[in-house]
Amino acid sequence: DLKAQEVAGSRTRISWVKAAQRAEQLTARLKIRMKELEQKRCLTALAPKLVGKAVVVPAGLLSQLQGEKETPGTFARDTKQVEQLAMQAVLAAERAAGYVTRDVSADKCGYDIESRHPRTGRLRFIEVKGRSKGATTVTVTKNEILTGLNKPQDYFLALVEVDGTDTEITYLPSPFTQEPDFAATSVNYSIKELMSRCETAFETAD
Repeated sequence: DLKAQEVAGSRTRISWVKAAQRAEQLTARLKIRMKELEQKRCLTALAPKLVGKAVVVPAGLLSQLQGEKETPGTFARDTKQVEQLAMQAVLAAERAAGYVTRDVSADKCGYDIESRHPRTGRLRFIEVKGRSKGATTVTVTKNEILTGLNKPQDYFLALVEVDGTDTEITYLPSPFTQEPDFAATSVNYSIKELMSRCETAFETAD
């Protein structure tokens, strides 16, 4: 053993005194752990004790009960009716201006409408964003932003304010100035700021 080796004059990695102390410590820890495990085997579940309760009320319902006016959402893209009204309004406006339109919203190509000039064949790429009246922000996906940056001269963001069945379209050419962060999947823009830096443009195909 270590003690005998030290007495014989051999060099050891650890003294026999320290080795004995370490062994005693490990033995003591093992006994404590075994005792804890034995105690856990004897545990029994008791009946739950109620210490409190709460009622969860949706914020919208609470506002209605308090007589507060509901604030419009920042962007109404999750409302199918608003989406449809916005798309219909822009398609009708483009056709009335003489363009030949194609709805590509299902293709997820970074815009919703291809609008072609009947004589020159030049395409306008239009991303449609429907929003409730009074909304202050609009959400744009990373793909839509990158597409707009790749086609700055032909890309338009069409903001459609929807109030019931009434719609008002604002065209924003070249609406984006920089790429989103690498990890971003979408960006919220202030509608006021977007409109302040973009000139409203709408050309007919005459």
